[in-house]
Amino acid sequence: MRILAIGDVVGKPGSEFFRAKIGGIREEYQIDMVIVNGENSAEGNGITTPSAKFLFASGADVITTGNHALRRRECYDIYERRDGVIRPANLHPDAPGAGWFLFDAFPRPVAVINLLGQVYLDPVESPFDCVDRLLEQIDTPIVLVDFHAEATAEKIAMAYHLDGRVSAVFGTHTHVQTADERIFSGGTGYITDLGMTGPIDSVLGVKPEIALYKMRTHLPVRFENGTDPCKLCGAIFEIDEKSGKTTKIIRLNIK
Repeated sequence: MRILAIGDVVGKPGSEFFRAKIGGIREEYQIDMVIVNGENSAEGNGITTPSAKFLFASGADVITTGNHALRRRECYDIYERRDGVIRPANLHPDAPGAGWFLFDAFPRPVAVINLLGQVYLDPVESPFDCVDRLLEQIDTPIVLVDFHAEATAEKIAMAYHLDGRVSAVFGTHTHVQTADERIFSGGTGYITDLGMTGPIDSVLGVKPEIALYKMRTHLPVRFENGTDPCKLCGAIFEIDEKSGKTTKIIRLNIK
């Protein structure tokens, strides 16, 4: 089984680039399932019902999010429907929706877990304790974890924590793809960050002049996304369906 995980899709440019490229990627690499981080798929940031529907219609099977998951209150209903959009599982229990999803389209279902890091982000439950609890509920050998976190060390620590217990751990949030894909000794595939799907000439998807003004003045700004050209970043995890272990990783950076 080949599962493609796509890094943070940014705004309309990133969403449209994903739609333009995903068909060819599916065909070339014989992809069975696509997981997309869509927490910035709406213009500015956050996710909305229209941006989520656009990603699903374009080819996403499951949409994960992160620290901007609940930034727009109008998006709460997409989590409550529980039809493939998930938010970090270690948010407060009052948060709408769920933090994991079972994609049941194959002989063996695929579980996708979304977690949020603690370092340099808002206070949340320990992602390590949270994932331990979730794995007790999940009855499938194929489990993938989107760990939306800032600190590299925290992401690597999570991979060691889950090695041999999940199929893959992939980081999101920093919008910068890392070149450290590997398979741990227990068969868990890993990459520190998938990268970003969005405008190349930007500061993590935001127009450079706006990001610079914010950094220089520390004054409030309204983020605007950059424009074309774009890139699509992600990784393909080839997974043995019986054992749930990753056997191969292909890192993608497509312009």
